[in-house]
Amino acid sequence: MYLTVKETADYLSVKESVIETLILHNRIRAIHDGEQYLINKEQFVSHLEEMEKYKQMIQEYLADPLPEDIDVKDED
Repeated sequence: MYLTVKETADYLSVKESVIETLILHNRIRAIHDGEQYLINKEQFVSHLEEMEKYKQMIQEYLADPLPEDIDVKDED
């Protein structure tokens, strides 16, 4: 399924100018049909899956309680 720049920006929750910059720097694969760029939606699936994994890992890390402070005394 192909998306326009605006649809891709909405899908990824970024500004259209970011998508256009990524296209111009060949960071996103796109085709130009003579009027507009069309972007294949499937190229973002693995990226979004990885982002969800990282979000979950961060939430788990933040949910762990801090360990109690160990009172270390200098024994000279």
